[in-house]
Amino acid sequence: QVPLVESGGGLVQTGGSLRLSCAASVFTFSSYVMGWFRQAPGQERELLATISWSGGSPSYADSVKGRFTISRDNSKNTVYLQMNSLKPEDTAVYYCAARISGSHDYNYWGQGTQVTVSS
Repeated sequence: QVPLVESGGGLVQTGGSLRLSCAASVFTFSSYVMGWFRQAPGQERELLATISWSGGSPSYADSVKGRFTISRDNSKNTVYLQMNSLKPEDTAVYYCAARISGSHDYNYWGQGTQVTVSS
């Protein structure tokens, strides 16, 4: 069973919006800090946003601050990434991941979902 499954990616025009979802299984979702990452071709993986186990303390990379919002619903074992005002440079494969609070290492990863922003 895959621990994390992302969905919601696709093709969108510049300025558009997408909402990514990441459904968790196998582990106790409500005990983990969740993060969203992305990786574009030829580039390093970038951490975009994190959210604590309780849904508080969201943090964002400067590249997405003010445009992206991370949230979670522990009753549904799901974390979301609302992406607004999308730009062509947001084109990448987006991944969700989970880690124990206080740890720097992410224990579980999804398979990724492609987001393409056309100019």
